[in-house]
Amino acid sequence: MSRLSLAKLLSYGLFGLPLAMVALPIYVYLPQFYAERAGLSLALIGAVLLAARVAAAFIDPLLGWWIERGQGAYARYVALALPLLLAGFVALFHPPALGSLATMAWFLGTLMLVYLGFSIATIAHQSWGAALTQAPLERARVTGVREACGLAGVVLAAAVTGAAGYDALSLAFGATLAAGGALLLARSPRPVVKAAAEALPGWRAMAAPFREKPFRALFAVLIVNGVASSIPATLFLFFATDRLQLGAMSALFLIIYFAAAACSMPLWIAASARFGEARAWAAGMLLAAAVFVWAFGLGAGAGIAFGVICLLSGLALGADLALPPALLAGVIAGAGHAGGREAAYFGVWNWGVQMTLALAAGIALPLLAWLGYVPGAGGGSGNGTAALAAAYALLPCALKLLAAAMLWRAPLRHC
Repeated sequence: MSRLSLAKLLSYGLFGLPLAMVALPIYVYLPQFYAERAGLSLALIGAVLLAARVAAAFIDPLLGWWIERGQGAYARYVALALPLLLAGFVALFHPPALGSLATMAWFLGTLMLVYLGFSIATIAHQSWGAALTQAPLERARVTGVREACGLAGVVLAAAVTGAAGYDALSLAFGATLAAGGALLLARSPRPVVKAAAEALPGWRAMAAPFREKPFRALFAVLIVNGVASSIPATLFLFFATDRLQLGAMSALFLIIYFAAAACSMPLWIAASARFGEARAWAAGMLLAAAVFVWAFGLGAGAGIAFGVICLLSGLALGADLALPPALLAGVIAGAGHAGGREAAYFGVWNWGVQMTLALAAGIALPLLAWLGYVPGAGGGSGNGTAALAAAYALLPCALKLLAAAMLWRAPLRHC
């Protein structure tokens, strides 16, 4: 395929905006929302998130296999996902007044509905993009535009929630979901799909990506780096509120972080064109660790210093978003599976993403509760917030360094 125009890239990529508006509240706001508004304990919230994310994780490969059987009819699956996403999201952030047990059941049920819609939409959308082109620079452009639109959605979600609350967020999400979905279905270029290969049994099709050594190496990096990124996302609001005592500025910090990531996209695309996607991503991990480790030493009122950390670590985030899907598209092409098997790979890939989120919530939140951290207790450096700071800053940096070392040794330098 020839070079895609900006209009075609945007018609494809803008659907990433409403998808990101789902992701930010679930990964960042949801623990605090149900802790403060519904009165659930951190340990209980962590258990629900772990259960939901593990269940969603094991559904994703099955969804990938199912979407693959559609032989490139990705638009059909996006259309199916739209009502599931909207209904689940609205219900999740507008729970009725219920007892603790019923609230927990509502939390789990609506969260699973959101995950189902989100997984179908995400796997279909990512597979669509990976099938559009196999040219390395074009791969990076497709993923870069999609993730930049996603970052715009994250900034919009943070700004709307901070300024007007969850009712306004639901309205904004519904409007952008309808607009982004309509543009994708009506105007986005369709990928060229190869003739269908011989069908494999379900379990063999879902496990097929692991037969490829480059995929196994890339998937291992995804898991380690994903946990490193998911822990701060899960703990961000608690850190801003109780460690820094700057909860009112949390939306501003998020906007700085994600806006910096969006601005960095062209830089990482250019770096991947010159040095390769794998080396550019490793450089982004090293930058993130070098910057984020300083958050451990921050105390109450350190707004300017934390803002600088958000800015610089946001620049590093651009590599995490733009380059891994481009690398995966290269692995798919290298295995000879481009134009037909993308959904199987992205189903397994999103299984890995869900597992990193499950591990972050299921380990970090109960561990902090055991160490004595109580949300909303305040105290700056007391009341368990020292443990909060270590979990928020030090552990992710150690994992980032491990992931960078793994990526450097992986058989992906040609990508």
